[in-house]
Amino acid sequence: MPVFFWTLKALLSHWRRHPVQFFSVLTGLWLATSLLTGVQALNSQARESYAKASQLIGGEPQKVLVAPNGANYSQELFVSLRRAGWPVSPALRGRITLKDIPDQRLVLLGIEPVTLPVNTALAGQTLDTAQIVEFFTPPGSTWISPQTMQALGLHEGDRPLSESGQTLPPLHAQPDMAPGLLLMDIGFVQQLLNQPDQISRMILPSDFAEDPPPLPDDMKGELVIRKSGEDNDLGRLTESFHLNLDALGFLSFVVGLFIVHAAIGLALEQRRGLLRNLRACGVSARGLIASLVIELGALALLGGIAGVISGYWLASLLLPDVAASLRGLYGAELAGHLNLSLWWWLSGLGVSLLGAFLAGASSLLRAARLPLLALANAQAWHDTHAGWLKRQGWIAGISAVIALLAALFGNSLAVGFVLMASLLLSAALGLPVLLNALLNVLLGKSRSVLGQWFLADCRQQLPALSLALMALLLAMAANIGAGSMTSGFRQTFTHWLEQRLSAELYINPQTPAQAAPLQKWLSEQPLTRAVLPNWQVSLQLRGWPAELYGVIDNPHYRQHWPLLESSGEDPWGQLAKDNTLMLSEQLARRLKVSVGDEVKLPAPDGDWPLKVVGIYADYGNPKGHMLVNANHLLEHWPDLTPNRFNLRIDTRAIPQLLRVLHNKFTIDDNRIVDQIQLKAWSRQVFERTFSATAALNSLTLMVAGVALFISLLTQSQSRLGQLAPLWALGVTRKQLMLLNLAQTWLLAVLTLVLAIPLGLLLAWCLDAVINVQAFGWRLPLQVFPMQLLRLMLLAMLATLLASAWPLYRLYRTRPADLLRTFANEN
Repeated sequence: MPVFFWTLKALLSHWRRHPVQFFSVLTGLWLATSLLTGVQALNSQARESYAKASQLIGGEPQKVLVAPNGANYSQELFVSLRRAGWPVSPALRGRITLKDIPDQRLVLLGIEPVTLPVNTALAGQTLDTAQIVEFFTPPGSTWISPQTMQALGLHEGDRPLSESGQTLPPLHAQPDMAPGLLLMDIGFVQQLLNQPDQISRMILPSDFAEDPPPLPDDMKGELVIRKSGEDNDLGRLTESFHLNLDALGFLSFVVGLFIVHAAIGLALEQRRGLLRNLRACGVSARGLIASLVIELGALALLGGIAGVISGYWLASLLLPDVAASLRGLYGAELAGHLNLSLWWWLSGLGVSLLGAFLAGASSLLRAARLPLLALANAQAWHDTHAGWLKRQGWIAGISAVIALLAALFGNSLAVGFVLMASLLLSAALGLPVLLNALLNVLLGKSRSVLGQWFLADCRQQLPALSLALMALLLAMAANIGAGSMTSGFRQTFTHWLEQRLSAELYINPQTPAQAAPLQKWLSEQPLTRAVLPNWQVSLQLRGWPAELYGVIDNPHYRQHWPLLESSGEDPWGQLAKDNTLMLSEQLARRLKVSVGDEVKLPAPDGDWPLKVVGIYADYGNPKGHMLVNANHLLEHWPDLTPNRFNLRIDTRAIPQLLRVLHNKFTIDDNRIVDQIQLKAWSRQVFERTFSATAALNSLTLMVAGVALFISLLTQSQSRLGQLAPLWALGVTRKQLMLLNLAQTWLLAVLTLVLAIPLGLLLAWCLDAVINVQAFGWRLPLQVFPMQLLRLMLLAMLATLLASAWPLYRLYRTRPADLLRTFANEN
């Protein structure tokens, strides 16, 4: 035990003499852990919110009776079913905006606690008689999560006003409530939503739903049994979104580990003499490695604690943008504050320990395998590095082959990430090999003595700088790839939006009964150029939620609905006349169908076979989207009414039409959307969706800059031995400083030149593989030269800043320090 104690103390004394290296290791672990745990915190918070939303009633998703098109229906159906012996319970769901808080739309859910299945838990608790009575007797009760209440600036017992001026029942915080949700009695919800005698679903007891009797004949076309949340499975729909965040976090984690690997490797190299002395004094190789492992574990814990705290802070900063993206894309609500378990904090420390041992494993292995006498020999470490460089080249080649095989034969999101990981690994490991080969070629062509020294010294610096250059390569490639994908998506999305959102006004009827008179009235208005009604049916196709829309035959669709693939010269004519359909690109990929194939849709009267005549882009929609002719749709769903009217109208006439419309019909403002508002909202969702990606990419580039700075700073401590002979031959300190800067810039420029094709290849992977597998749509690869130039300049600036302090220290070096390097020469 005393031997172990003094061995550990001797090893730790190195960090006291070299504080820069100590903070290098801590910084690497801190940055790597904080970025990865920050992303994990965001994903953990989101998944917890999804679970609470799906398990609000009964602790698990329930079977429900809904209308085929997902619309609300009369509560008379509930009364009829109860009289027929069905133990159903009504519910009404909608959205509401509170007065003075216009930017926060809340989900409003109304239930009837008296008819709920026996022993049904609400938000994790079973209601007693007093709570049931409190729920439906005035003033009622509104259940809300504590996080949502705090985010809204409200307090227990408050009665906020809706945007229309109606007073909500008193608020009561419930810890297991889903975020962004208000739960109250259905009678109050019908008043607040202005939906008298309307319900959106009926809840069935689980035992009854396992083998229900047939619906009464007069309801068979009006209601269908579905699992609650089946049409909007947030966990499944958002899986790709969170997987992309995981990938970015993991990339940042790997780049951070490069710093740790470089610092640990340099520390072990500088402790060659110490390791030799400890072995000579009788310390066994096993005891020495055990001491190094404990030392590394202590550093990992320190870096991990700092990283987990920083990860929590980073997640708090990114949470609003991620929440806005999930709300806009998927309708998912997230809590406004992080609420993380003890397991997350412990897993963060575990990630730091794992990362430290991964980063330090090769250095520990090299130290354990070197012969005793070789430990004190500086050339021994360089010889082993040359051998490692050859093995590294083989691993890079194998990774490239794996990437090629994944690109040729892969057909899943997991294989897509294998492709990207293999590509990045191959490029990172192959970088030192390529740089070494390039420097050898340049060295062979150099004729001046100083030029040969310059290139030879560059090559000698590669072992110390290779990891930092790998980090710079990966960070630049990630920025180029993600930046190209994002900018290309923005351009494609904007062009697509201009075409698809071509109607000037969108009106949703307040109730199904209002649809027919509203359609007749709109068609008679002289201000409207065209009235395009839409009928909608919600379906499940092979486990995926999809929306089927019935449209009329109108030239508007031919002009403004671009098709990626089509059958014949007039696909819209085929859609109007025949049993055909068009579907979105992502749904076509999920169903593995193409133009000319047959798709069978589940209809009340049996399967409905349809031929695919067109495939179109539908960016940003996590659900499937299909178009059929309205007349054909109504043959299978005869009781369906239009759920939206798209109006072609002069934008200057919109205010006048809306004034007349409000005088004639009772329609809430939130059911009327103009084109400008819809486009602005869509673009806002897009920008906020990629804001988290942009932030993580910037942090990754920053980590690479830190890695280069630390490598240059730690290397500057051992550079005097190479520079002193030049100074003795008459090269001034200013010239030495410029030579050092030129060497760093040469390596950085070569790395950045290699990063451009790698980044474009990464962009292709994101556009043609990851997006296709994750979201179902493929984007055209676009190159933006100005964006590449801007990134190159930014990377060169980061290189200059990383070099500044080591160069300044060299400039301030005294002649006595340079002379001292010759003190031990014979």
